[in-house]
This record gives sequence, C-alpha cells and structure tokens, in this order.
Amino acid sequence: MLDYWTASGAFWLVMFGIQEWVLQFHLGYLGRYWTLASAASLFFGFLLSGLVCVPLIINLKVDPFTFPGNVILCAIAAMFFGAFLTLGQWLILRQTDLTPRIFALINTLVGILIFFLLVYFNEPSLELSGGPTQGWKTALIFLVGGAITGAATGKALDFYCGRIEQRLISIERERVEKETRERERVERERLEREKLEQEILEKEMIERKRIQREMALEEQRKWLEEHGDEDYDYDEDEDEDEE
Repeated sequence: MLDYWTASGAFWLVMFGIQEWVLQFHLGYLGRYWTLASAASLFFGFLLSGLVCVPLIINLKVDPFTFPGNVILCAIAAMFFGAFLTLGQWLILRQTDLTPRIFALINTLVGILIFFLLVYFNEPSLELSGGPTQGWKTALIFLVGGAITGAATGKALDFYCGRIEQRLISIERERVEKETRERERVERERLEREKLEQEILEKEMIERKRIQREMALEEQRKWLEEHGDEDYDYDEDEDEDEE
C-alpha cells in the first residue's frame, strides 16, 4: 500500500512542476523558483502542523483514523499548508505585473480540495508506512491527479494573463492611435494657420501695392495738372517761330 507522504509528494510536486512549465512565459525568470518555493512552503507547513498535531494526538488522545479526530487534524494541516503555500506563491506572483495575487489563494484552495478528495476516495489504499512500489497504482492516481490539477489551474492563469495582455495591448494601441490623431490634428491646424497667415500677408501686400499705385497715379495727375499747360504753351511758341 502507498503511504500518505509519497502520495502527497506525487500530487503536489507534479502539480507545481506542470504549473511552472505552463506559466514559464508569464512568470519569466521567477518561474524557475515556482516549484522550489511551493515545495519549501509545504515543508514549513508540515513542520508547524506537526508541532500542533503531534501534541494533540499524544496528550489529548485525538485519533487521526476516526471521526472527528481525522477531520480536526486534517483541518489543522490544511490551514498550515494553505497559509504557507499561499504566502510562498504570493511572493512570486507579486513580482510580476500580469499575474493576479489572488491566484495564490485560489491555487492553494483548489489543490487542497483535489488532494483531500483523492485521499478520501483512495483511503483504503493508503497507510502511514508503505512504499511506491507496493502501491504504484495509487501513486499513479495521485500523479495523474496532480498533473491534471496543475494543468487546469496553470492554464486558467495563463488564459487570464493572455486576456490581460490583449487588453493592455488594445489600450496601448488605442493610446498610440489617439496620440497619432492628436498629432495629425495639431499639424493640420498648424498648416491651416500658416496658410491663412500666408493668405493674409499676400492680401496685405496686394493692398499695399494697390495703394502705392493709386498714390503714384494721384501724384502723376497732380503733376500734370500743375505743369501740363506750361508745356503746352511752350510747344505752341516753337511752332510759330518756325513759321
């Protein structure tokens, strides 16, 4: 028969390994620490839960194999495992911009729920001391359960991060398009303003030339009025002398 510790290792380590493989793109270089941090969190959770559960079993005579002792001890272990596992994964998720921190809690709760369901349905095949060779069929069940759970939770987070990326890309594209339209509008207004100023300047130059031409014509008319008769008399005298 398979022991509980081998079953736990088979389930959780495979689950974390699959998640690390699925989330390697979104976690980046931090992804390589996903399995390590999660396994370390489970180890510390196991130590602290052992410090609480062992005195309960010895001093208070809580039976881990009968109800309600097994429920009490499992609840205590789940609390410690959940707290440390959530903390370990949260410390990694908080380093990235796309991955939600709440995934650490959801991932922990889903993992604990699936693990206890597997333990519940395979309890006749589990014992405190055993080995993977004697209970390889049960070990295979926990391996497959961990792989499916890790793939499902990891793919769910991967899908969520993909949606967030698409949304951010869409927002960035809209921002760029808006800035481009704004620049084009400003450039168009500048060109129109320069064209209008050029037209006003040309009109002013034309008006100035027209005024200058009218002034020149007016001066010419005045000069002709002042000197036109004298020139005419002088020409008539010359004609009489020649005769």
